[in-house]
Amino acid sequence: MLGKNVRITVTEKIGSPLKNGGSYPLNFGRVINNENFPGCILGAVIMGIDHPVGVFDGKIIAYIKFCDDDSVILIASPKSKRYINYNIEESVNFLTLGRDYVLECLYERSCGAVVFRMINETPRFLLIRNKRSSHWGFPKGHMEFGETPEETAVREVLEETGIHIKILPDFVCKSEYTIQGRIEKTVNIFLASTTDTKTIIQKDEIEDYIWLKYKEAINTVKFENDKVILENARKYLIENKIMTE
Repeated sequence: MLGKNVRITVTEKIGSPLKNGGSYPLNFGRVINNENFPGCILGAVIMGIDHPVGVFDGKIIAYIKFCDDDSVILIASPKSKRYINYNIEESVNFLTLGRDYVLECLYERSCGAVVFRMINETPRFLLIRNKRSSHWGFPKGHMEFGETPEETAVREVLEETGIHIKILPDFVCKSEYTIQGRIEKTVNIFLASTTDTKTIIQKDEIEDYIWLKYKEAINTVKFENDKVILENARKYLIENKIMTE
């Protein structure tokens, strides 16, 4: 259902009273022809519109599935706008009311780092293997509310590997790709050094880790985007006299 065009008849306009007090901060309504969407659809909330409307045409950018009864709330926005997980979670608090739910988003933004440490004047690069994909890559994860991309990268590397990092200036690579043909993902990868020698992986998400020299590392990563990022990191380290050819 993510990315599908949708028409919504607004039943609760911005400013309408909420049952538990306060008022609707966003327009909320029912989806016309909601048989096109699986599950029990409770309604749809509209982001990106700051005034009351009667009918809205846009696209589904996310949905919330409640854990207790599998009911679903759709999140729509104008086709020209993008919102990621923390934007959505903050905006729909008035509907979730403390219930446990799973949020699926059309747009994802993650940050991570190519992490290296020097051993005998030669960099060793850290690769991790995620349980979901089973491919070797760089530690990374979703941005959270209030974070800069650099702060996300530092936090995610620490959470996934127990490694404290120092991000090097003037290096960032952006990678854009689609997951399962529907989720549009943007990843910012920084270059970071560490002096930590102990790696402690986040066992519920990370299957394994490895420290490799450049040639071994570039032959180990699977995706072309990651190979380009690692090659750019090598060029940066050579240009800044951190490593030699």
